[in-house]
Order: sequence, then structure tokens, then C-alpha cells
Amino acid sequence: MKWTDRIGRRVKLRDYHIVLAVAEAGSMTRAAEDLAVSYPVVSKTISELEQTLGVKLFDRSAAGVEPTHYGRALLKSGVAVFDEIRKGLQQIEFIKQPDAGELRIGSSIVTDAGLLPAIIEQFTQDFPRAVLHVLHENIAVQQYHNLRNREAELVFGRLPAVMNEPDLVAESLLDEPNIIVAGTESRWAKRRKLKLADLIEEPWILAQPGSLARTLHEEVFRSNGLAVPSARVLTVSLHLHLRLIESGRWLGLVPASVVRFGGKRMRLHIKALPIEVTSPPSPIGFIRLRDRTLTPLAERFIECSRKVAQSNSAKASVRSVPS
Repeated sequence: MKWTDRIGRRVKLRDYHIVLAVAEAGSMTRAAEDLAVSYPVVSKTISELEQTLGVKLFDRSAAGVEPTHYGRALLKSGVAVFDEIRKGLQQIEFIKQPDAGELRIGSSIVTDAGLLPAIIEQFTQDFPRAVLHVLHENIAVQQYHNLRNREAELVFGRLPAVMNEPDLVAESLLDEPNIIVAGTESRWAKRRKLKLADLIEEPWILAQPGSLARTLHEEVFRSNGLAVPSARVLTVSLHLHLRLIESGRWLGLVPASVVRFGGKRMRLHIKALPIEVTSPPSPIGFIRLRDRTLTPLAERFIECSRKVAQSNSAKASVRSVPS
């Protein structure tokens, strides 16, 4: 017997909707209130669906309901189903209004402070009626919660050297080396010739061990034949990193685009030191779910990002050694 004859014709989209509502509310009574239907409708739908599938979807108790492992499997696919429906509706709206719609992306602190603002400037000019939601994504721990929970279509940030997540796809936009920076009041800021070895004994700020940023920092020193300095401050906070460097006492490594696109304040307080270093590859780009259909607006955002990344100014900022 075909699946469509046995089960497919008996499971309706409305059933999925009710299952999702019950799981979210943690109670059939509250789900009925949220859906503006009667409690018997919700209870009967869940019971009939469990009978159709031959498994128990929820554990009932006086405190409410909790999805079983069968229920969690159905919920996972249910979220994807409604997400794809929403994408289809957005595509229809985009065809009707090609410069309008909403887009949700995740971004890391590195791209927030560097390339992303330049992309947003261009994107909002090209699509003035689009609304962009930017969510924080902790790239350092590589969990991609916003992406996997379908709260964001794309994540923008540093890419891992190897993408080991089978459900994810990565696309590199550009290679972004770290550069050595100091505060404009630092005694090193006025030097025209420097070697990295000259600075090893200075106070350094580095990323915390175990983070992606720390791996890149360590590779800069090791690839130049130097031991990693004993940093006095360890943090993955780029904001703290930059504020301390501004004081003129500290040295650090930051992505090149942070200096290039950081705005007037950055140019006034932070200076890239004229040090030629061998920098390991550190690509920045997009990560998305492998089997998730992108909305047209998300595709336009990627196109816009490529255009900004490939511009002459962007190329200069990420590939040239500061002088």
C-alpha cells in the first residue's frame, strides 16, 4: 500500500498546526485557547493522529503535556513544513513587490563591526522597502541556533576551516586576515617599520583559548616563527578588545574589515601597524541549512554581499598589508 493511501491522505496540515500549538503551549487547554477552538477539537485531533501513526506523540500529566521522542520527530518536520509554506508565500509577495519583504539573518560580532554595515547600506539602497532583522549568532561555539531553529535564513560570519555539519552549507565571500593594531596614542603607532618579533613582550589582548578567533590568533604567531605571547587579557568580546586597544597600552589582532569599515571613531582611535605577517586563511561568508529553500530576498542579499565584497575598496581592505 502506498504511503499516500495509508497515511498521507489522513494527515492534514491542520493536524500539524495543532500539534505545534500543543507543544508550544505545553497544554491542550492553553493550545485550544490560543487557536480559538474548543478543547475537544484539540484532544480529538491529537488522539486520532496518534492512532493513525501508531505512536504516542505526547505524555500527559497533571502539569500538562510533553512531546515524546516520536512527537519531537514530528515537530521537527512540522516546523520545516510551515517554514517552507511561509517561504512560498514570501516568494509570491516578492514577485508582486520585488523590493519589499522581511529577511532575518544571524551575524557574528566580527561582521557586525566590519563588513556587514557596508552590505546593509548597499542592500537598503537597492531594496528600500525591505526590512532586515539582524540576530546575534555566536559563531565562536559553532552551534548556529538561530539557523537550526529557523529563526534566521542565513548566518553571516567567519567560516570554520572544515564544515563538518551535514545539515549545513557554507559559501565563502572573501578571505579576511587578521592585522596587528594599536591605539593611535600608542608609542608603536608612529613607527614606520616594525616586525612582529619587536612586539612579543608588549601587553597583548587575545581571544580566549578554544574559540575560533584564538585559533586564528595563534596561527598568526606560529606561521611567523614566533611563540604565542602571554596575553594579559583574554576575551572574545570584540567591543572590549577595541576599547582597551584605544587606550594606547595594548596590542591586538582584529579582522581587516573591522578597521576598514569601522567608521570615523575607528580611524581616530585605532591604527593598523605596518607589519608584514603571514596570515592563515580565515574566510568570511554565509552558512545556511542544506535543505531549506531561500526566499528571493535572501538570494538578493547574498548577491548584494558578493558585490560589496568584490568591490575595489573591499579587496584592498582584506588583501593588502597595511602600510
